[in-house]
Amino acid sequence: MLYLPCNSSIQNLNMAKIFLFLADGFEDIEALTPVDFLRRAGLDVTTVSINSTLEVTSAHGVTVKADSLLTDAHTENALMLIAPGGMPGAQNLYESAGVCKAFEAQAARGGYIAAICAAPAVLLGQLGILNGKHATCYPGFEPKMAEGGAIHQDGRVVTDGNIITANGPSSAIPFALELVKTIAGPGTAQNIANGILL
Repeated sequence: MLYLPCNSSIQNLNMAKIFLFLADGFEDIEALTPVDFLRRAGLDVTTVSINSTLEVTSAHGVTVKADSLLTDAHTENALMLIAPGGMPGAQNLYESAGVCKAFEAQAARGGYIAAICAAPAVLLGQLGILNGKHATCYPGFEPKMAEGGAIHQDGRVVTDGNIITANGPSSAIPFALELVKTIAGPGTAQNIANGILL
């Protein structure tokens, strides 16, 4: 059963999906840990390549095969959109018109948005999605968040309404658990934490 706030405006939850976007230069642990944990929770997660092929290469030279191309990803009824960090991965996401359009539409309908490391600043901050929201990011990227009206809050993971942000690679596990908690409930998140011996 999905665990959602009572003021959720998302319709058709049975049809809803989670999309995680991959661009060349993504941070490995920040992308794959959320996918792993969300799938452990039994949730429907699609990895999306913004390249012309399904193959995407991380900041550390690991090439992964995404589930879908951006052109084939139908995010209109998405439950959550996720942006991993890493550079130039986060910048490549921001430079993708399709990615920007998807995140702006998700924000407009009040859907869940999650980003970690550089992505809260480089993508969400520059799109204005964090305007008036408490958020965190990788140290040094705070000015880009501030330009978009974000209220920087120091912390591993910061949740403000429908926006979940985290500050860097070492926060990938608490970030992923927060995503699971938000969607599937604290019990499921705790079960996963126990299962990985956290």
